[in-house]
Amino acid sequence: MAGPPPDGDPAPLDGSLPGSVAVGAAGRAFGVYLHVPFCAVRCGYCDFNTYTAKELGGGASQAAYAGTAVRELSFAASVLDRAGVPQRPVSTVFIGGGTPTLLPAGDLALLVAGVRDSFGLVDGAEVTVEANPDSVTPASLAALATAGVNRVSFGMQSQVRHVLAVLDRTHDPKRIPDVVKWARDVGMSVSLDLIYGTPGESLDDWRASLEAALACQPDHLSAYALVVEDGTKLAARVRRGEVSRPDDDDEADKYELADELISAAGLTWYEVSNWARTPDDACRHNLSYWRGDDWWGVGPGAHSHVGGVRWWNVRHPSSYAARIDAGQSPAQGREVLDAQARQLEEVLLRSRLREGLPLKDAGLHGDPADLLGQVLDDGLVEPGPAVQGTVVLTRRGRLLADAVVRALLP
Repeated sequence: MAGPPPDGDPAPLDGSLPGSVAVGAAGRAFGVYLHVPFCAVRCGYCDFNTYTAKELGGGASQAAYAGTAVRELSFAASVLDRAGVPQRPVSTVFIGGGTPTLLPAGDLALLVAGVRDSFGLVDGAEVTVEANPDSVTPASLAALATAGVNRVSFGMQSQVRHVLAVLDRTHDPKRIPDVVKWARDVGMSVSLDLIYGTPGESLDDWRASLEAALACQPDHLSAYALVVEDGTKLAARVRRGEVSRPDDDDEADKYELADELISAAGLTWYEVSNWARTPDDACRHNLSYWRGDDWWGVGPGAHSHVGGVRWWNVRHPSSYAARIDAGQSPAQGREVLDAQARQLEEVLLRSRLREGLPLKDAGLHGDPADLLGQVLDDGLVEPGPAVQGTVVLTRRGRLLADAVVRALLP
């Protein structure tokens, strides 16, 4: 199960937002995240707000979920209208989880149609669905493409069976080239997600996973260091001494190998953990998060952000459905970001992007050499952009990004 929600103020049951959220909204992109909280099996490392059939218990209907989520979309449109936010068509849709493709393709099509009906979609909107490799077929992918999905992100994680076993991943790694082909055949852009640092994973294991992923010629590739989250099965195994905790030096070696091989294959990093074949292949939805744009998160435990106000929904699907059925906001709590919090997020998130962090945009004024100090001398940021007042991380800086943030915001 996911951990407790963040601290914050109670959220009003009518969902009302302060009028300040409308200021500057016309200049910000607007996205929608749709959370599907269902999984066939709980992976031992995962602390996302997801539920297997056994964990759901009574009172939560997977079959009725899409209709409930569509009603939140309609509710969202009315809340933003009452707050005076100008109507904006949605630029990006991301259906994540959980395992969204556990739902029938028709239910996922209903979610996309709900976004279109409530807000509209810009021409060429990015519409992404996350999928496990064992949860799709050529027919289901074709149905999703017909519904408007144009991008799929497959949770590959590893090519090595003993690594997948530690992660409790159940798919056959030999299936990856097939699902990539099926998605390509219906016109979808393809992203593959990898995890490195799993206990027992050697550098050669990681190389094999990278090479297998790159052999599929994905449009986009993500590589994330494994984090042992409190409360997970993996954390319990580490605590009992059954498996070792990921080693920072080992993960650094694996990141460097990833960047070397992925770059040699023609993909370019655009965020610390993400590479794209062309600028158009970057995940525009995630870029919107990192740039501080607006998004509405639909579903149990989903987070939203509009104009400096952030809120999060109740976590259990049955509680979520009860709120929606009662015509109430599903939000459990919220916070209004003050200037200091906004600056922290600006530096923390935008410094991770290849496009870099303009120091003045983050309210940091003065000589860049003075502001960056030792991290510039240590080779953590590119000197050329730094002279122009923009922070761009070097490869070494990507490994030590937190040190750069601390230097800017001591």
